[in-house]
Amino acid sequence: MNYQDVIRSQYQSALEMLKQAIAKCPESLWNDPADKVAFWRIAYHALFFTHLYLQPAAQDFVPWAKHRKDYELMGPPSWAPDQIPRIGEPYTRDEVLEYLDLCRRQVDDRTRQLDLDGPSGFEWLPFGMLELQFYTIRHIQQHAGELMERLGSRAGIDVNWVGQVRTP
Repeated sequence: MNYQDVIRSQYQSALEMLKQAIAKCPESLWNDPADKVAFWRIAYHALFFTHLYLQPAAQDFVPWAKHRKDYELMGPPSWAPDQIPRIGEPYTRDEVLEYLDLCRRQVDDRTRQLDLDGPSGFEWLPFGMLELQFYTIRHIQQHAGELMERLGSRAGIDVNWVGQVRTP
């Protein structure tokens, strides 16, 4: 069994479910002022950290060309709890889907190169590279599930389960 292929398949499965949620989100829910954290911000947050944690180490990370300062945060950062992020113009659905496509390509490229026995590469995550993959997939799925719940309970929209995505 090739563990990189299994990891890649599960990343792609979680990202496909997130993609469905983003694609199916009605305009009325995309940036609903009644939400503590807007739909688009949750999706962007999940993608930003997927992109970040696919890098070999923190210093290797180059943000997406359209990244806006602090948009990955869903509240004050833990290292500065009194600093509220300033979030302006929301990302459009097309922009978030564009970023999702970049993350999918990163998954295909990066998972082939993983040293699963190595360190995470992120000093704030004191575990190894293999555990980082599970951690990140769980993070994607947590937020995909959160968005799926919003779609289901507030708009009656379902997202299909994706159990496995095989890539060449």
